[in-house]
Amino acid sequence: MKQYDVIVAGGGMVGAATALGLAKLGLDVAVLEGFAPRPFADTQPMDLRVSAISPHSVALLERLGAWDEVLNMRLCPFKRLETWETPECRTRFNADDMGLEQLGYIVENRLLQLALWQQFDKIENLTLYCPSKMVSTKPIENGYIVELENTQQLQCRLLIGADGANSQVRQQAGIGITAWDYRQHCMLINIETALPQQDITWQQFTPAGPRSFLPLPGHQGSLVWYDSPERIRRLSHMPSEQLHAEISAVFPEELGEFSVVDHGSFPLTRRHAQTYYKPNVVLLGDAAHTINPLAGQGVNLGFKDVDVLLQEIEAAGEYWAESSTLDKYQRRRRPDNLVMQTGMDFFYMAFSNNIGPLKFIRNAGLRLADEAGGIKKQVLKYAMGL
Repeated sequence: MKQYDVIVAGGGMVGAATALGLAKLGLDVAVLEGFAPRPFADTQPMDLRVSAISPHSVALLERLGAWDEVLNMRLCPFKRLETWETPECRTRFNADDMGLEQLGYIVENRLLQLALWQQFDKIENLTLYCPSKMVSTKPIENGYIVELENTQQLQCRLLIGADGANSQVRQQAGIGITAWDYRQHCMLINIETALPQQDITWQQFTPAGPRSFLPLPGHQGSLVWYDSPERIRRLSHMPSEQLHAEISAVFPEELGEFSVVDHGSFPLTRRHAQTYYKPNVVLLGDAAHTINPLAGQGVNLGFKDVDVLLQEIEAAGEYWAESSTLDKYQRRRRPDNLVMQTGMDFFYMAFSNNIGPLKFIRNAGLRLADEAGGIKKQVLKYAMGL
């Protein structure tokens, strides 16, 4: 039976970053993942799944040696962010006001994962099991035994669940979740834009749900359409020409002329693990918490989890796998994740209706927020992890 200090279940963005960071601390690490990311070619169409990467996340990726790999592939920086319900009541953010070159970057999830994976071969004490599937976990004294689908068994002192919202590690560790369905679906639509490359991401609130635009490299963009499951299902089955007409009817004029390239959809749900750890097992990223994708903070929260866990494990020295170390990680991360979840839920519920008095109050709030320079900067700094 092969033994490791740490086994990371899940080699996605968060899992790969965790494994790299722990291996750089000198621990012997194994990563379990079912599918390798496709190699990159600049002729490939843009993936539907993209993330708005914050400066805090960029700093972590730089320390892990992966950010240069992202820069060598493709990404889209953005300097401005606007949100509104009615055009005259907008909240605007600009990197120049923050003394920054940009507010963040739109990057394909696959390329973030690929950039991290490209570091694996450079580290001797990191072993990748791919394709592999974990079928069971068994707690033992001071560790875990993990059995793979091919009957191979691995042993570790610390098992890390970075295996997504339906985490098998979380379930097998007996960690419960608090969850609910938002009763909405989200549609992602990649488009080719007539307008030249823009440095802005914007979001308009409507009673049926938000409509968002994310800039992509070149004359490309990503639209995010929230609506009822029934309407999203209808839209998903439309030919491109009909979908184009539907988009034109509900998205603001800021979109300009465009053509539909690709689309997909998924349901919106919220989950929060009732604890982030048990003895010798800990959860990160979507395995611990999922958030309404309203502000694109999901992967950034996951990278914050990684950063804090690395800090606590490094500071703990020989006690790195003890529950006291994992508890410090939880006490630093759980409140922040809960604040972001609650904040996104507040915006989502406050704007997803057409109640007259509430509509007046929220639009007045957006206008006041745009004029509250100091407060506005602090809110943005918090979201960016600065």
